[in-house]
Amino acid sequence: MRFRRTGSPPEDSAAGIGLALQGGGAHGAFTWGVLDRLLEQPDIRFERISGTSSGAINALALAQGWMDGGAEGARACLDSVWTRIAGHTHAAAWIFGTQSKVGQKTAQSLHRYFTPRQINPLGFNPVRQIAEASFDFERLRERAPFPLHLAATRVRDGALVMFGPEQLSIDALLASTCLPQMFAPVTIDGEVYWDGGWAGNPVLEPLIYAGRSRIIIVVLVQPLNRPDVPSTPAKIAERMSELGFSSAFLRELRTLAFAQNSLDGALPRTWLGQRIRDTRIHLIEPGEPLDAFRTRSHFETSMSFLAALREHGRRRAEMWIGNPDAHIVTGELPLLRSAPP
Repeated sequence: MRFRRTGSPPEDSAAGIGLALQGGGAHGAFTWGVLDRLLEQPDIRFERISGTSSGAINALALAQGWMDGGAEGARACLDSVWTRIAGHTHAAAWIFGTQSKVGQKTAQSLHRYFTPRQINPLGFNPVRQIAEASFDFERLRERAPFPLHLAATRVRDGALVMFGPEQLSIDALLASTCLPQMFAPVTIDGEVYWDGGWAGNPVLEPLIYAGRSRIIIVVLVQPLNRPDVPSTPAKIAERMSELGFSSAFLRELRTLAFAQNSLDGALPRTWLGQRIRDTRIHLIEPGEPLDAFRTRSHFETSMSFLAALREHGRRRAEMWIGNPDAHIVTGELPLLRSAPP
């Protein structure tokens, strides 16, 4: 597949693009910015979307808004959803259901000593409030302009579960966004779920095996490569958390790259072989400039913070629009190389 090296999206984009949206708390506002910029391009259409945690919220907002008013409706819905999110200014508000001024460090450390049900006996969850005000799940199941897949982690065995187009619901969204430190697990049809980030963040599977688009844009809220080595307890804990939330995606990416390399120059004998050979993964990630936001909590939701992330996302999307080739994942990327002997 060849792309034009011009200031416009790939020629194939008119046929529809697959989207895989990573989760990451308030850092999902970066994805908001990416989508906001992509939606300004008249020749871009979306074919299928996979979302995890805050990526699932962005996916639903994109689809809901598109039903109500096309690309501009999607931009408006994303703006409305993140404005609602900005109403929860601290982690304490998410946990206690109040605008309590309890310090963020105190609120975020409670999970070390208490279960979510002890901290939050009434089961308050701001995601439910936001979803009820923003999304019509019955319409989304019946009339979504593109199939949506929300990722969750099944607690009993750690398996990835994708809630597909016919299974969209508030409970599916709550499962995808259920951080076990903050919220009680979500039960759906007798199975118990936690945040999808543990099993796939984001997930390529439904875009490759159920989709048709040859272009899949993966929007990450954290860089894949971090050259600095964490040297403080807080930085080490932060990096461990990031690695845990990206390991499944990296394995999926590596498996795809190896499969494509094995098909290089060969004529696929099956539709799956042709699908794997022709699929191109494009990465839009924050890059090093997002380091400036590291001192801000993933639970910080002031509008000024979210707006800054949105503008950064718009800039990174502009870079992709200007040169899509530079964002294609290949076997030559350092993250896909074999370890040195």
